Amino acid sequence: MTMPSFDLHRTARAAWLLLLAAAWPAWAGQGQPAAAGAGAPVRGIDCLIEPRQVVELRSPVEGIIERVLADRGSAVRKGQVLVELESSVERSNVQVARQRAGMQGRLEQAQKRVEFAGRKLERAEQLLAQNFLSSQARDEAHTEKQLADAELRDAQENQVLARLELRRAEDQLALRSIRSPFDGHVVDRLLNPGDLAEAGTGRKPLLKLAQIDTLRVEAVVPQDMRGRFKAGATVLVRPEGALQPVAATVVVVDKVMDAASGLLGVRLELNNARGQWTAGARCSVELPARAAAPQP
Repeated sequence: MTMPSFDLHRTARAAWLLLLAAAWPAWAGQGQPAAAGAGAPVRGIDCLIEPRQVVELRSPVEGIIERVLADRGSAVRKGQVLVELESSVERSNVQVARQRAGMQGRLEQAQKRVEFAGRKLERAEQLLAQNFLSSQARDEAHTEKQLADAELRDAQENQVLARLELRRAEDQLALRSIRSPFDGHVVDRLLNPGDLAEAGTGRKPLLKLAQIDTLRVEAVVPQDMRGRFKAGATVLVRPEGALQPVAATVVVVDKVMDAASGLLGVRLELNNARGQWTAGARCSVELPARAAAPQP
């Protein structure tokens, strides 16, 4: 059975806003305090608790799944390997590249040749100064030294290239291990060892993860209540079934109102480091009632 997504898609959000718009008069009536209870909190601003983020892990490369190291309900850490693809060819490429990057024979040979050509040129300069050697022989020794220097540079450049190829081979091998992008929990496991992991946005994901150490609280409020929600302010939220409300922080107040319902979206963040609250649960935002206007 496929788990329902925690994301509020555009159509679902629109339907939710319409529902709230239809039910808002009743909630507003419930929220008007009586004279004796002017200080009581107002209930009736419906909200929904969601994970901070939900991602579907897909493979960046195509390959056969070798191991799946997490299952539905598993807690995972950022950077933890969750899925490994078959990677024998990539591991062999890394070994070959590492061997090539460590090869020193050609470099040492070029260095020895430079040293020999340098000594030969030095002797040729001395013999030329004593008129025991022709200028042509000295020029030949100088050319040999230049060729030896060029061979040394070539060997050094090949050494750098071999190290870069090793890094590329290691990066290609790393693509065969799918890691968690954050601390969270596995919502669903969609593929198993032996299945083909396909790269691409439209392909079937490997795992679905949710980050729930901090939860998002999504609510909608009428335009006239916008002033009661300021970014950074603390408000009380009562999760469904909770005996006491808990503090949440306002992080987003939409600047654009939904024309069909006349409501604004508000997002709050709820600390869930101990995992005491469940993502996907309904909730209500509680606001202190405003004092009644004095009678003339």
